[in-house]
Amino acid sequence: MFHMQVPPSCRQPPLTRLWLAILLLLMSAAHAAPPGDYRLGAGDLLHITVSGYQEMITDVRVSESGSITYPFIGEVKAANLSTQQLEGIISKRLGDGGFIKDAQVTVLVSEYQGQKISVMGQVAKPGQYPLTSSAKVLDLLAAAGGAVPLAAADEATLIRKDGSKSTLDLQRLFDGDPTQNPTVNGGDTIYVPRAPQFYIYGEVQKPGMYRLERNMTVSRAISAGGGLTPKGSERRVVVKRRDAGGKERTLSLDGSSAILPDDVIYVKQGWI
Repeated sequence: MFHMQVPPSCRQPPLTRLWLAILLLLMSAAHAAPPGDYRLGAGDLLHITVSGYQEMITDVRVSESGSITYPFIGEVKAANLSTQQLEGIISKRLGDGGFIKDAQVTVLVSEYQGQKISVMGQVAKPGQYPLTSSAKVLDLLAAAGGAVPLAAADEATLIRKDGSKSTLDLQRLFDGDPTQNPTVNGGDTIYVPRAPQFYIYGEVQKPGMYRLERNMTVSRAISAGGGLTPKGSERRVVVKRRDAGGKERTLSLDGSSAILPDDVIYVKQGWI
């Protein structure tokens, strides 16, 4: 049973909704069997049987070179084949060798090790996950427990096995945009970075560090900090911000001004 406490806020972060959706995916997929389009890879443990031949029951692991060794027929290339394709090859070779005619071969994967996806960064359970079916980004995020609420950024990076990269908008992913939910393959990596932060202090109820949400303004930053104290004034806000050269500058901003990563906001007292 899953339980999550969502902290009180005047605005529910979009990734909190994504987290809830991923939890639902986790529960619905917990008992799903992998479809037959899985491609075998090195390290997979196979359970092979031939109907009517008890002595042909074998457990064998796919070698690093992608092969298995099976009684009577010797070495068989298994990597990148489906279980159905491997069944057909074993059956044919048993028949061609004069051992068993029209052998009814069954291949089951006992342990999936050959095709793995890395899910890293701000997820509940970062690590490597076996690709047991044709999966998409959201499936792997679900397997990793989902993005960490209030810590994960709005965007993730999909790094392909060949080194190419693409940016994924997690808000659009949750909203059902299929362009943000591509199919993943063995050797790919999904990286969810930490969300940018800002700091607010002075005449606010809850000074401290907060997650910088998309298109955040000074007014919204003050709300995130619990609102103004009785002495505070939104008209007297200064922001310390580093420019492209790393030099710190102090700016006077109004409530509609945009906040940038690592801004330090100071809310002064109103004029008495």
